[in-house]
Amino acid sequence: MWEESNNKLRKEFKFKDFIEAAAFITKVSIVSEKNNHHPEIYNIYNKVIIDLCTHDKENKITSKDYNLAKEIDKIL
Repeated sequence: MWEESNNKLRKEFKFKDFIEAAAFITKVSIVSEKNNHHPEIYNIYNKVIIDLCTHDKENKITSKDYNLAKEIDKIL
């Protein structure tokens, strides 16, 4: 579930290993580019943390963020 905190949507994903985490990041990159909305992505071995906010709207959560969150969830 995505959590709202500090004007961002955040979700943590865990995978079997680094390769699966990296593959997920690649898929998120493709979806993000198609939506012209790019997340903050953090990776530690098998864990991926994604933060979403709209930088050109005062770093607030907007419909762009909710829409991208839905698209990211479809990857899984």
